[in-house]
Amino acid sequence: MSEPYDPASEGAEMSFKERMSYSDYLHLEKVLEAQTPLSSAHDEMLFIIQHQTSELWMKLALHEIGAAIRSIRADRLEPSFKMLSRVARIFEQLNNAWDVLRTMTPSEYTEFRDALGQSSGFQSWQYRAIEFMAGNRNLAMLGPHKHRPDLSQKLEAILAEPSLYDEALLLLARNGFDIGVDAKRTDWRETRTGNEEVLVAWQTVYRDPQRYWMFYELAEKLVDFEDYFRRWRFNHVTTVERIIGLKRGTGGTSGASYLKKMLEVVLFPELWTVRTRL
Repeated sequence: MSEPYDPASEGAEMSFKERMSYSDYLHLEKVLEAQTPLSSAHDEMLFIIQHQTSELWMKLALHEIGAAIRSIRADRLEPSFKMLSRVARIFEQLNNAWDVLRTMTPSEYTEFRDALGQSSGFQSWQYRAIEFMAGNRNLAMLGPHKHRPDLSQKLEAILAEPSLYDEALLLLARNGFDIGVDAKRTDWRETRTGNEEVLVAWQTVYRDPQRYWMFYELAEKLVDFEDYFRRWRFNHVTTVERIIGLKRGTGGTSGASYLKKMLEVVLFPELWTVRTRL
């Protein structure tokens, strides 16, 4: 009988008394001690971890979107392509997470739902930041964060700057495309409305992708991002309806009905309309 394999025989470090370990680097004690169920229900742990991991993925999405915005602003498109591709893959991970949550039945959720009080994913400031950075700047959504001046300040800082889509349009303008009123905007707080000049600009790009390859590639990266973002929203609706039906959400929204309204929000309108024009 062979001896058990010892990784130390091939040089693996086995002692970390005065060295940084895997757990030290990742601060795993903080991460793994952050789950504190408020009930004895078995499935509350699933619910907590689902939402905590989603917030971690959203933190990475914000990191990547912010970097993509800065790259586009600096006319460095190649790095922005990689960042936007990563954002799309992040939302693919977020989509897959709904499959795990869907293993919880309505009966199991009711065992701990009351313990949630008025807390709700509707109040996620990181999700709001993603929407604001992408271009959906519904100022009414600042409301749930007014009790936290630190979070309100972060969201206001995002609203003070051009969104991801704004930067894409300004890029077109710097390269000779007519983008109409979007070239004169100075107040970035409000959600922009689509305009014909922008639509024609994207139409020009899509009709000659070889000539305008970089802009064409950027457009497709944006569409890819919104595609996965829309899937995430749709899966959210389906999961909520499957678990609580048409009951109101814990945060006071109309639940699935509210989420269905959010499906109508379009982040990059001209990039979807242009497909009909080609």
